[in-house]
Amino acid sequence: MSETVQKVPFGYEPPKDVRKGTIIFYDSFQNISDRELDLAAYLLKERSFKKLVLYPLHEQSMKRISNETVSAFYKREDRLHEWKRDKEDMDITVERLEIKRKKYTPIDTALRHLTETYSPPLFLLLTGEMANKFASFSSFEEWIVKVRLLLLTEPEPLHPRLLQYKHRWESIIQH
Repeated sequence: MSETVQKVPFGYEPPKDVRKGTIIFYDSFQNISDRELDLAAYLLKERSFKKLVLYPLHEQSMKRISNETVSAFYKREDRLHEWKRDKEDMDITVERLEIKRKKYTPIDTALRHLTETYSPPLFLLLTGEMANKFASFSSFEEWIVKVRLLLLTEPEPLHPRLLQYKHRWESIIQH
């Protein structure tokens, strides 16, 4: 702690930070365009969030979640860092948990880590397809009460659990 003395006028109260919460973009980022990343940055500013966390999934995680093949983690991560360079005025982080583990990371482990690391409330930004996959996990009902979902697009067809918890998510891009 700093030992320098600071003088303030009597009755001074520091301004409250009106920004709160964290948006976590959880995806492989294999097929995410710069336009969709720009939309995430726009949400950060528009809705006054503190931080945007880009959470790229490891190849092993994607292999378990879907049969989509993805390029090497470092290539997708480099692309995110390159996109982030233009956004120096925003608080954007590329999460590295998956590369530290170097293997499949269950969404429960990832969400536990994210809730312990970043300031609440947490909003998961997902594609419609990823939201359907998340809703199919047995732990979905446990997590949907702790995080809210922001969907890039509304999935077709909609998973029954997403329909059940419609009040906990919203679609960002309307058709």
